[in-house]
Amino acid sequence: MLPPIAERIAEQIAVKAQQVESAIALLDAGATVPFIARYRKEATGGLDDAQLRILEERLGYLRELEDRRTTVLKSIEEQGRLTAGLKQEVLSADTKTRLEDIYLPYKPKRRTKAQIAREAGLTPLVEAILTDPMQEPAALACSYLNETAGFTDSKAVLDGARQILMEDWAEDAELSGEVREWLWDNAELKSSVIAGKEQEGAKFADYFDFSQAIKAIPSHRALALLRARNAGVVFLDLVIAEDEAGRSHPERMIAKRFGIRDQGRPADAWLRDAVRMTWRVKLLTRLDLELKTRLREAAETEAIKVFAANLHDLLLAAPAGPRATLGLDPGLRTGVKVAVVDATGKVVATDTIYPHPPRKQWEQSLASLARLAAAHAVELVAIGNGTASRETDRLAVELIKRHPELGLSKVMVSEAGASVYSASELASNELPGMDVSLRGAVSIARRLQDPLAELVKIDPKSIGVGQYQHDVSQAQLARSLDNVVEDCVNAVGVDVNTASPALLARVAGLSAGVADNIVHFRDQHGAFADRQQLKQVPRLGDKTFEQSAGFLRVMGGSNPLDASAVHPEAYPVVERILRKHARTMGQVIGDAAFLRQLRVADFTDDRFGAPTVQDIVAELEKPGRDPRPEFKTAEFQEGVEKLSDLKPGMVLEGVITNVTNFGAFVDIGVHQDGLVHISAMSDKFVKDPREVVKAGDVVKVKVIEVDLERKRAGLSMRLGDEPGKAAPKRESPAPQKRPQGHAQRNRDAHPQGALAAAFAKAKEN
Repeated sequence: MLPPIAERIAEQIAVKAQQVESAIALLDAGATVPFIARYRKEATGGLDDAQLRILEERLGYLRELEDRRTTVLKSIEEQGRLTAGLKQEVLSADTKTRLEDIYLPYKPKRRTKAQIAREAGLTPLVEAILTDPMQEPAALACSYLNETAGFTDSKAVLDGARQILMEDWAEDAELSGEVREWLWDNAELKSSVIAGKEQEGAKFADYFDFSQAIKAIPSHRALALLRARNAGVVFLDLVIAEDEAGRSHPERMIAKRFGIRDQGRPADAWLRDAVRMTWRVKLLTRLDLELKTRLREAAETEAIKVFAANLHDLLLAAPAGPRATLGLDPGLRTGVKVAVVDATGKVVATDTIYPHPPRKQWEQSLASLARLAAAHAVELVAIGNGTASRETDRLAVELIKRHPELGLSKVMVSEAGASVYSASELASNELPGMDVSLRGAVSIARRLQDPLAELVKIDPKSIGVGQYQHDVSQAQLARSLDNVVEDCVNAVGVDVNTASPALLARVAGLSAGVADNIVHFRDQHGAFADRQQLKQVPRLGDKTFEQSAGFLRVMGGSNPLDASAVHPEAYPVVERILRKHARTMGQVIGDAAFLRQLRVADFTDDRFGAPTVQDIVAELEKPGRDPRPEFKTAEFQEGVEKLSDLKPGMVLEGVITNVTNFGAFVDIGVHQDGLVHISAMSDKFVKDPREVVKAGDVVKVKVIEVDLERKRAGLSMRLGDEPGKAAPKRESPAPQKRPQGHAQRNRDAHPQGALAAAFAKAKEN
């Protein structure tokens, strides 16, 4: 029997079973992960949000496994085939794969050749041959002729007997599991181009003749291989080594499992043929599909993990803060769309200017921008990084140079997803009557002020920080990204008096409907004065208040604690601190010296333990502190505006736009992100690019290679690298034995050799 679910999860995440049991009880009662992680540390022993997300996912898997186990037991029992031993096997299956292996012989299926042979009475023949291989199979078969069933001669009888053996052996759960794992550890996946598809599938040229150990294929390469197969460009085959006699290791595993030995006896050749057919016709066919499915699922999981990590970094990028901002959505023929938002993000002015060809209204455009900036006390200029961005950047440079009295600063902003937002129903509700083209400029301005508050309005899949995002399970991807957004929003907290419905809907415990009700309530009654007033909002009941209140901030309200992450349920702890030391709230908040000398144990009780009290004290020291980094931006080099301006050896400043398993892409202001291959990120060995950079980081890079024809730029973060030369060796772990067929992996050893392959992978994104 397996241990209880809580114990299995506890072992996986290396915590105590009691912690997991408490977390499961809270989740089942409707608590959210952010709430549990922040406000129920005593119950869970301090499980953080990452552990809780794994726990939640694993809980779902194991409960599905238990449901399936019940179904399997019922099915076998209804067939009258459930023995005590079989029941124990089913109850001991610890994965869905293992459970299905056990169930396979009992799973209702279409009538097979083996079933027909059994019905014709050929099972005793099989047993006779296995029991005494000294007997001649053909002679034995003559006693089992059955013309009615179609077994009219000894050959047909032996074929039927072989079908019984093949099905029995292939459906053996232990054998299936052992062969599956051996293949995963030892087989190679080989791709070969389909004749006549070379030109049509040119973008998959790296995989026209490629092989690698299936277990070692990284996620981006696996997804590219599978995409090439699905596009009808390549075949994918498992390659397994064979000995001089043409036998593979799985065949030897089958023979060993069932005691088949080749000793020159009359039945040995027939049995050996049954082993070979079991492997090639039954097991290989099934396991080939299963292993490719396993590869795809592992690759999808990793790709989703990459996307989630990039999204997390992007959402928690440094905000410029509540400063009046002028947003510019660049364009040539259609003009540059202009929007001014005040410190709260409210749109106060819009315009369209035409500084670029064909109209070339440079001076008029400068005058319009200067007038808008002066009229609305603009501090920042946010420039979208799409088409005509560098030309528009020059316009901003000229504006700043001519009008130093305005005190402007300019920042290039990713406009990924801005067009999606502009055409959305949410944008129509937020900006009614505004032209769709101008909404993009508003979004660009707002995402500079507060990336998190603006990006939550956009489907995460449209933000452009994924890796093969269209090739993965869309349900799994959406669930993972939604979790990331929820965790980020609640880590920062939300101002209930300024937040949009889209942002409020991401707060723990709040639905889209309740978020809308909050906005309608404040529109009707004015700003919330305190958190308790939230209880007057329709459909915001006690449970919802419990889950959400700690993440909702009331700035400048009647109670200073309402602007902090201290949950209303814990206000009595603060009151005890004030009473004990005869201080007012104003005297305590921000007084680090006083707060650090408090003894946490003095203020704990049956409900609030040391973890909660410690969090309260830390919050009083810096109430409502923002976990996001300080705002800073890259300065693109003047005169470097397009790919042809790049020269090997240049050192430039840029912004990390996307991190993949094979490196990072950097916006250096030339409309085409350059690639820093993983091997060019540090002098030390880098296993994961996220060890070095994350989306939004400002970095310095050296141009190593420029390919104008294919619009690619190879960069290095190792500023000592020489352009056009292979990167020097890095410190790396001790070499490991490699399976055969790793020419491609060897080529990835330095950025120059890997550049074409890496860009090909990225192109498939």
